[in-house]
Amino acid sequence: MQALLSLSIALLAGLMLSRAAKLLKLPAVTAYLVAGILIGPYVLGAFKVPGLGFISMADVEGYSLICDVALGFIAFSIGNEFRLSQLKKIGRQATIVGIFQAVVTTVVVDVALIVLHLIMPDKLPLEVAITLGAIASATAPAATLMVVKQYKAKGPVTDILLPVVALDDAVGLVLFAVSFGIAKALQSGRVDVASVLVEPLLEVVLSLALGLIMGLLFTFAERFFHSRSKRLSMSVAFVFLTIALSMIKFEIGGVHIGFSSLLVCMMLGTVFCNYCDFSEELMERVDRWTAPLFVLFFVISGAELELSVFADVMIVLIGVIYIIFRSAGKYSGAYISAKISGCDEKIVKYLGITLLPQAGVALGMAMKASELGPMGVIVSNITLFAVLVYEIFGPMLTKIALLKAGDIQPEGKTSARHEHMKKKAAEKEAAAK
Repeated sequence: MQALLSLSIALLAGLMLSRAAKLLKLPAVTAYLVAGILIGPYVLGAFKVPGLGFISMADVEGYSLICDVALGFIAFSIGNEFRLSQLKKIGRQATIVGIFQAVVTTVVVDVALIVLHLIMPDKLPLEVAITLGAIASATAPAATLMVVKQYKAKGPVTDILLPVVALDDAVGLVLFAVSFGIAKALQSGRVDVASVLVEPLLEVVLSLALGLIMGLLFTFAERFFHSRSKRLSMSVAFVFLTIALSMIKFEIGGVHIGFSSLLVCMMLGTVFCNYCDFSEELMERVDRWTAPLFVLFFVISGAELELSVFADVMIVLIGVIYIIFRSAGKYSGAYISAKISGCDEKIVKYLGITLLPQAGVALGMAMKASELGPMGVIVSNITLFAVLVYEIFGPMLTKIALLKAGDIQPEGKTSARHEHMKKKAAEKEAAAK
């Protein structure tokens, strides 16, 4: 009962606050995150009433399965943007921008934090600076996708944005693995080639391979069903199965083998949308089914944000520097690479702003950094501080950039109720004639 009560309150809080956000012309994602903070351990949950909000971080973590499933469906939706017909037009540009901006961001943040390390080595160890540089490359696909869907964004910036975000995560995983391997080598004084080079490349390759296999199986299985409801059920089942398989981890000859659920589910969606002739219709039905799931995901994500990081002045200072230089890296990297690859002027000008949101992937990297011991705690706290800022303001900036680029119409999202009433009125008028 307590779990259902907490989830229902989370869902209602997110939905009700989204109405206030609409009046302020803010994206719904921002409202969901704020709702999570309000019912989280630091506000409503502080009253310690079971079921009435999340009473502790352990309570919030108890719903991690919902977040895993939501991220799987988000990655699956992004994979749907990799249609070959579309990639023939923007594939080269998306690849150049996706790789270049991620690498530039890592280099810019690395340089800034290494300089800061030289100024105050006792507060910011070199291992922390290098690890944070790689974490900076990650972009949050969830927040970006939700803004695009809420405002039905269409245009040159949106067309290249989602493929770039998908590539960004693949590149980010490799950059993090290499940087984290270097950080561990600096800490221990021993270079581990397996963890620096072999494991990250294996993770990317094996994730794409698993996604390819699951995508082919999914496309084959869908052919046996003709009912829309059964096809939807099959889609949900395959995404669940793919998420579960991507959680498998094992070790062979001292090399740790694992998968990225984001990459696996992206490849699942990519294969499905290119091989299944009714994929577009089915994806629309999946989007409707996952709407409440995404609301819960963002509310829970808001509740997970550690507001206690504001208590440490040094964490805030380093976090502010990290945010400034990560933002500069994302914008300049996207601007230069879009210019070089001959992208539309709107893409050159506005794409970098839409790449600022940061959340799940970065937090996953920060959790991995806990292997550094006390230094890992510094990495986690700075990442948490940055995520808190980016998740509140990132979706808003993404909306503004897409609005300026003309991908979002000024009136924003239309009301489904008004659309339904207009349709009924048109039907009555046609019947009267």
